[in-house]
Amino acid sequence: MTRGLPLLLFIACTIYTAVHVVQSDSERVRVLPKFLWLVIVLVVPIFGMVAWWIFGRPIDTGSLPPQAPDDDADFLRRL
Repeated sequence: MTRGLPLLLFIACTIYTAVHVVQSDSERVRVLPKFLWLVIVLVVPIFGMVAWWIFGRPIDTGSLPPQAPDDDADFLRRL
Protein backbone atom coordinates (compact mmCIF):
# COMPACT_ATOMS: atom_id res chain seq x y z
CA MET A 1 0.00 0.00 0.00
CA THR A 2 2.67 2.53 0.95
CA ARG A 3 4.74 1.68 -2.14
CA GLY A 4 1.90 2.86 -4.37
CA LEU A 5 1.27 6.05 -2.41
CA PRO A 6 3.80 8.21 -4.33
CA LEU A 7 2.28 7.04 -7.62
CA LEU A 8 -1.23 7.90 -6.41
CA LEU A 9 -0.04 11.30 -5.21
CA PHE A 10 1.66 11.94 -8.56
CA ILE A 11 -1.50 11.00 -10.50
CA ALA A 12 -3.70 13.13 -8.23
CA CYS A 13 -1.42 16.17 -8.64
CA THR A 14 -1.34 15.72 -12.42
CA ILE A 15 -5.13 15.49 -12.63
CA TYR A 16 -5.59 18.47 -10.29
CA THR A 17 -3.20 20.61 -12.36
CA ALA A 18 -4.79 19.55 -15.66
CA VAL A 19 -8.26 20.44 -14.37
CA HIS A 20 -6.95 23.79 -13.14
CA VAL A 21 -5.49 24.51 -16.59
CA VAL A 22 -8.76 23.62 -18.33
CA GLN A 23 -10.87 25.73 -15.96
CA SER A 24 -8.63 28.80 -16.13
CA ASP A 25 -9.71 31.83 -18.16
CA SER A 26 -7.90 31.73 -21.52
CA GLU A 27 -7.26 35.47 -21.56
CA ARG A 28 -5.59 35.50 -18.14
CA VAL A 29 -3.26 32.51 -18.64
CA ARG A 30 0.33 33.70 -18.78
CA VAL A 31 3.31 32.91 -21.04
CA LEU A 32 1.74 30.22 -23.31
CA PRO A 33 -1.74 29.48 -24.66
CA LYS A 34 -3.92 27.29 -22.46
CA PHE A 35 -3.82 24.37 -24.92
CA LEU A 36 -0.01 24.26 -24.82
CA TRP A 37 -0.02 24.38 -21.02
CA LEU A 38 -2.33 21.37 -20.96
CA VAL A 39 -0.07 19.46 -23.36
CA ILE A 40 3.02 20.31 -21.28
CA VAL A 41 1.33 19.25 -18.03
CA LEU A 42 0.28 15.91 -19.53
CA VAL A 43 3.42 15.11 -21.56
CA VAL A 44 6.09 16.31 -19.11
CA PRO A 45 4.19 15.90 -15.84
CA ILE A 46 6.54 16.99 -13.06
CA PHE A 47 8.19 19.83 -14.99
CA GLY A 48 4.83 20.81 -16.51
CA MET A 49 3.08 20.96 -13.14
CA VAL A 50 5.80 23.09 -11.58
CA ALA A 51 5.99 25.38 -14.62
CA TRP A 52 2.21 25.87 -14.66
CA TRP A 53 2.02 26.85 -10.99
CA ILE A 54 5.00 29.22 -11.26
CA PHE A 55 4.70 30.74 -14.74
CA GLY A 56 1.32 29.94 -16.29
CA ARG A 57 -1.51 30.17 -13.84
CA PRO A 58 -3.56 33.36 -13.79
CA ILE A 59 -2.79 35.72 -10.94
CA ASP A 60 -5.88 36.92 -9.08
CA THR A 61 -5.73 40.71 -9.41
CA GLY A 62 -9.39 41.15 -8.54
CA SER A 63 -8.70 41.12 -4.82
CA LEU A 64 -6.26 44.03 -4.97
CA PRO A 65 -7.74 47.51 -4.49
CA PRO A 66 -7.18 50.06 -7.27
CA GLN A 67 -4.05 52.15 -6.78
CA ALA A 68 -5.50 55.45 -8.02
CA PRO A 69 -9.07 56.80 -8.38
CA ASP A 70 -8.88 56.74 -12.17
CA ASP A 71 -8.12 52.98 -12.02
CA ASP A 72 -11.40 52.31 -10.23
CA ALA A 73 -14.26 51.75 -12.71
CA ASP A 74 -16.93 52.36 -10.01
CA PHE A 75 -15.38 55.72 -9.14
CA LEU A 76 -15.30 56.78 -12.78
CA ARG A 77 -18.96 55.78 -13.29
CA ARG A 78 -20.00 57.99 -10.38
CA LEU A 79 -18.38 61.10 -11.86
